Amino acid sequence: MHWYLDVLKKYAVFDGRAQRAEYWMFFLFNFIISIILTVIENAIGLPLVLSGLYFLAILLPGIGVAIRRLHDTGRSGWWLLIALIPLVGIVLLIFMVLDSQSGDNEYGPNPKSA
Repeated sequence: MHWYLDVLKKYAVFDGRAQRAEYWMFFLFNFIISIILTVIENAIGLPLVLSGLYFLAILLPGIGVAIRRLHDTGRSGWWLLIALIPLVGIVLLIFMVLDSQSGDNEYGPNPKSA
């Protein structure tokens, strides 16, 4: 849970580096919360109100952690735009799964060693 809260504390921070665990735990908690909100919406009868508000609230932290994750692998945050290209966006998934670049890089010190 602290990974999720750490990302929210860095609400719109796009510089620095993020470990794999930080990115994927944030992704997992977002997935679980989205499922819970969808179930609640279906039970109450509110079409996409709660999940839409949650999506808007979590948009900037999600982009921020994705850019910091790309920085951790030694890539620019602009690589995030590759997700907009159908079928080629799978490359972004591969980048997110890769291990951190060892040592310091142009985006900061390795978060594993901190």
